[in-house]
Amino acid sequence: MTALKGITWNHTRGFVPMTATAQRYHELHPDVDITWSKRTLQEFADKPLSELAEQFDLLVIDNPWMGFVAAHDILLPLEKHLPAAYLADQKANSVGRSHESYQYNGSQWALAIDAATPVSSCRPDLLARAGVTAPITFDELIALGKLGLVCCPSIPLDVYGNFLNLLTAAGEKIFPNEEEVAAREPALLALDRLKQLADVVPARFFDLNPIRTHEVMSREDQFAYCPYTYGYSNYARPGYAPQLLKFGDVIGIKPGQPGATMLGGTGLAISARCKHSAIAADYAQFVAAPETQRGIFFHSGGQPGHRAAWLDETTNAACANFLRDTLPTLDRAFIRPRYNGYVKFQDHAGDPIHAFLRHGGNAGQVLDNLNELYRQSRP
Repeated sequence: MTALKGITWNHTRGFVPMTATAQRYHELHPDVDITWSKRTLQEFADKPLSELAEQFDLLVIDNPWMGFVAAHDILLPLEKHLPAAYLADQKANSVGRSHESYQYNGSQWALAIDAATPVSSCRPDLLARAGVTAPITFDELIALGKLGLVCCPSIPLDVYGNFLNLLTAAGEKIFPNEEEVAAREPALLALDRLKQLADVVPARFFDLNPIRTHEVMSREDQFAYCPYTYGYSNYARPGYAPQLLKFGDVIGIKPGQPGATMLGGTGLAISARCKHSAIAADYAQFVAAPETQRGIFFHSGGQPGHRAAWLDETTNAACANFLRDTLPTLDRAFIRPRYNGYVKFQDHAGDPIHAFLRHGGNAGQVLDNLNELYRQSRP
């Protein structure tokens, strides 16, 4: 019996489809047994991949680590272990830039098995009960928030992401050089906009991530609209939560110009220490294949990374068209920096923004702190 160990993240979307695909792969290959462990969402973002790659054969990872990966011998370059035609299909059927996000220094370090970006979510029943509609401008969003109907996940990582989201939606270039995160005037305007939003969102959301925010929206009959939150198709599926959420596009900042958000999702990678790399590569192909993605992967709670699954009638019928409705947002999503050292910057960049939104202060000082953290993180 060949045994492989994998590590993923702790949510129905992250854990269950990996165990389901491992079980099905075992049924197809009885001499292979793959077991999956899970880590918290915070550990998923923070814990060094070098440690995990020593302990596990298969890793579900996110794209900001690619610069670190390329600089260290911890993952296998998949172009040396998977057929070129297979990787070409993955590229051609990427959801937005998901496939590209796991490329760095000429190598493909993971397969995009899961696609996500911040989208909007709402409770249509609560909007109707209040006699209002979902906002289409930022001013309408603030007005809705003053009615007590708006929530937004606002832990440091999420407010940092929203800062970049607003800058990109305004047409500004983020990280234009190695000295600053963005040009000063638009960056200060983005912080001001975020403060307007924070002032109409209850303080409890400063401690809630997207998953916990979805739980609040689906369990409590108070919050009708969330403008920016990583989409989770699970909360649009009958039987998963007490009240279902409806997901859609994000509002823009400029009239007539759609919003843009920071690409997330996850990729499936193989440790360079894996003693059975051929089997691990075959399993990875199985997981990312379109038949698996729109089949057992999706129906086990996964959020696919293959475009065929996002366009499929059956998958969309099972999640109130979550996939089709949010696909335009995914296709516009931007890739954040991924240089070796970026993760350290991201770990701390949200702290000054979070403190400013929660307690007030000087936006210019917040931006100065961000720029200093950025400069320190550069190689």
